[in-house]
Order: sequence, then structure tokens, then C-alpha cells
Amino acid sequence: MITHPLDLASRLRPPPRSFDGLFLVNGALLVLFFLLFGSRFVLAPGLGVSFALPEVPAPLVGSARAPVVISVPRSDVVLVDDGMISYQQLRAWLQKRVGQEKGLVLLVRADRRVPSEDLGVVAHMAMEAGFAGVQWAVEPAGGGEAGGR
Repeated sequence: MITHPLDLASRLRPPPRSFDGLFLVNGALLVLFFLLFGSRFVLAPGLGVSFALPEVPAPLVGSARAPVVISVPRSDVVLVDDGMISYQQLRAWLQKRVGQEKGLVLLVRADRRVPSEDLGVVAHMAMEAGFAGVQWAVEPAGGGEAGGR
């Protein structure tokens, strides 16, 4: 009696009956809601998560500050501040961006699996739009020796 001075165990309600069927219904409803109301911002289908920049043996000398940055994770997909766009939409986006300022430099963060032809197309569009230059983002060889990620 010393260990249970208030005898609280006798005042508790009895445990409820088994609700195993209710738990299965709740689980099925959760799966249904995730399938119906899934967001493309959580995990976009087909968009890889293994985005890796190409590597160079030493940092590039003569790099300039680039206020405009785009990412190219795969062919015909470009990630800009406004979201995901295609190459057709990129041309208009670049022209709109250059219209605001002059002498801009474009920094392109392209995955190493993006073909060189696509990089040339992006550079050509940027130069036609009026960018002063195009730079390619790279990582130093070896990963983190030069203060990388």
C-alpha cells in the first residue's frame, strides 16, 4: 500500500475493446489522401535527387560575380526562381531578366549528365538575350578540399 497510496489503478476505466479493423481503415484513408492530394513540390516524379556538378582539378581564375543563377538537372528542364520551365520558356525568361539590368553574367549549374549540346543551347540563348557572359558552376575535384559542400 505504501507504493500505491492513492490506489489510482482501481479508479481507471477498463481498457477498450480491440479496434484492429479501425486501424486498418485509418491506414487506408491516409494512403488514399496522400495519393489524391499529393503535391508536386514534395517529390516531383522523374526529377532525380542525385544532382551533382562536374568536377575540375583547380578553382577557375577570373570568375565574375553572377547575379542570375539557373539550374539544369536534365535535358529540357531548367530550374529558375519562378519554378521549373522548359527551354522554350527559358528564352523569354532570359530576355525579361536582361531587360531589367545590363551587363549581367549568367551562372549555369548543370548536372554532369546534361549533354554538352544542351549547355551550348543555353549559352546561345543567354548571349542572344543580351547577357555579358555565361559561367558554368563546377566543384573542385576531391569534394571538400576547397571549402565545397
